[in-house]
Amino acid sequence: MRIIDISKEAFTAPNYDDDPQPHYKWHRNIKNGSEYNLSIINMTTHTGTHLDAPLHYFSDGDSVDSLTLEKCYGACTVVTINGVLTGEDMDKLLPYCKKRLLIHGRGRASLELSAARVLNENGIVLVGIDSVSISFSEQEEAVHRELLSNGTLILENLDLENAADGNYILSAFPLKLGGLEASPVRAVLFAK
Repeated sequence: MRIIDISKEAFTAPNYDDDPQPHYKWHRNIKNGSEYNLSIINMTTHTGTHLDAPLHYFSDGDSVDSLTLEKCYGACTVVTINGVLTGEDMDKLLPYCKKRLLIHGRGRASLELSAARVLNENGIVLVGIDSVSISFSEQEEAVHRELLSNGTLILENLDLENAADGNYILSAFPLKLGGLEASPVRAVLFAK
């Protein structure tokens, strides 16, 4: 079995618009005479490859620590798409896909609201994309709300350059961050 790392490195990954840049500092450092290394990180929960929970857009939505973890692990399909995906595009694509769908668009793919609706209607439990957001249009908030209102998890800022189109097993568990709306993940694909 081969493991393909599809996570972006947190400190160098592209950030969403005005999100602060992540950084770290050494609290204890062997080079400075300490007996051990201990670092402190400062970043948003949407830094690098991350998972959005319903709480991201709904005040009463599930937080990352209360998600159904089965959605974060299991059979998935990677597809390469150029441009904006519509509901019509999804209708054609989904018969060939598993319940977890990862979209490789070289950082430029985006979902329209109609695509999000079709994903929900077809029981997709997780949708991922290699862009910093699932949608770049004026529908960005509506796309997030549509998916998250149905409990469809959103995995953003993936690195799919080394993942050919096809079926895999996905593992993308969030950190157990009590009461928060998102979490960085170490996402990997298992290939035969």
